[in-house]
Amino acid sequence: MRAHATASILASLLIGLSSNQATAANDFLTWGDTLPHGLDPHAIFDTEMQFVLYNAYDGLYRYEGNPPKLVPWLAKSYKVSADGLTWTFELRQNVKFHSGREMTAEDVVYSFKRLLALGKAPSAAFRPVLKPENISATGRSTVKFVLSAPYAPFLSAIPIVAIVDREIITPHVQGNDWGSPWLATNDGGSGAYKIVPNSFHENESLDLERFRDHFMGWRDNPKPIDAVKVRPVAETSTRVLALLNGDIDATDSYLPVEQVERITQSKKARVSRDESMRLLVVTVNNSKPPLDNVHVRKCLNYAFNYPGFIHDVLHDTAVRNPAPIPENLWGYPKGLNGFGYDLQKAKAECDIARKDGANLKREFSIHTQSEAEQTKQAAQLFQSDLETLGFRVKIVPQPWTQLTANTASAQTTPDMWIHWVSTYFVDPENWIGQMYDSQFHGTWKASSWYQNPEVDKLLRDARTNTNRDTRAKLYGEAARKVVDDAVDIWVYNTVQLRGLSNRLKGFHFNPVNNGSEIRTMYLQ
Repeated sequence: MRAHATASILASLLIGLSSNQATAANDFLTWGDTLPHGLDPHAIFDTEMQFVLYNAYDGLYRYEGNPPKLVPWLAKSYKVSADGLTWTFELRQNVKFHSGREMTAEDVVYSFKRLLALGKAPSAAFRPVLKPENISATGRSTVKFVLSAPYAPFLSAIPIVAIVDREIITPHVQGNDWGSPWLATNDGGSGAYKIVPNSFHENESLDLERFRDHFMGWRDNPKPIDAVKVRPVAETSTRVLALLNGDIDATDSYLPVEQVERITQSKKARVSRDESMRLLVVTVNNSKPPLDNVHVRKCLNYAFNYPGFIHDVLHDTAVRNPAPIPENLWGYPKGLNGFGYDLQKAKAECDIARKDGANLKREFSIHTQSEAEQTKQAAQLFQSDLETLGFRVKIVPQPWTQLTANTASAQTTPDMWIHWVSTYFVDPENWIGQMYDSQFHGTWKASSWYQNPEVDKLLRDARTNTNRDTRAKLYGEAARKVVDDAVDIWVYNTVQLRGLSNRLKGFHFNPVNNGSEIRTMYLQ
């Protein structure tokens, strides 16, 4: 069965290649990670999109290195007014899109206006403070943003916005769709790799080829990769087998420990272990009775076996992180212990909830990611302890795309679902700010449907204050309130584990792109 699956993967790689290309299998990189469900970088905001964002598109600034640092990218520099409202970016010249057209300030203006008009998840970082009419080109290479209020994370969030080629998109616009259906399967970027036409098939394939006119080039890369074939493999064990058989060069970055050990014992591949800022969270739908009762949520928090999961299942490849800010980022509330594993305390909280009238007899669902085996392991461990407390629990595996689609409303959001909140930009706003401010309800990050006016105020004050020390205190105070309310279950901050073939060199990890920037890689 597994051998047949691996043979199918290899066969799919060769479909559409000429006979000469097929014999030169070593000339292309095969990336085995999951694809986003579309390619429009202004419409999708998840870990899978980071691969597309970092390779097919460029932003004004970019995160590089670990710990990640902001570096100028399409912009050479920026200036900000003393009141924190006006931001002016000076652009590089002679940057080309994949169409061959030169990028101008008008493309940057168009990109941000398009982002705000679509109103999808990437826009959440800007919607509170930026209006389309306050974005302007003040010269061919100068862009000005005027914010409605000071917004401290503005520069930190700038890298999540891909700059798109307005002239290649506008012919495909129908009504108010901003060409999103077209861009969901096509290329509108300037990145180091361009998307091969008609190569994207959701959950199946995406092909990239090197864009030789990329403005940054490959000065530090002795043998840049000319072709990349993304071939997702749904089942973790099959994906690892494909790596060990040489059919793919990289797995996903959510490997369970037994697969890490399997790769480590091989002479054909290795595991890259990198410190991340990726939090595992069991999100709890606070709007659904009896989960709207704080004592029920405290019961759940005490019932998760944190040390057992981290030590016995993960073999200590993660550290406990009991709050919605990574423990290795400023703003984390020092000294906060959070909830520990204690079934006696869990039972006591459940007893209080029952006296409050909470109905704990109904069946509860925990939704997991069908592509990520570790979420199933966490759910099974949790289910076992909850059943000892008298809960009836079912585990529902679903694809990531279905899970995030469900979170658009409180009614369709599961009772609980297990996922990671990764590093899309490096600021507490990326985590607690967008997870627990009620204005972001309807996004997958804010799918606990928690509403607390005090927390809303703290988070809004934190994002409008430009003093980091003050911001850290505000985020810390908000985190303590959120933990006191047992809104969700915060489990760990992880070490990323990605399987790599031994022939793949130049892999550089940073917590934002998860090591997916192909420009630095080469094949030996």
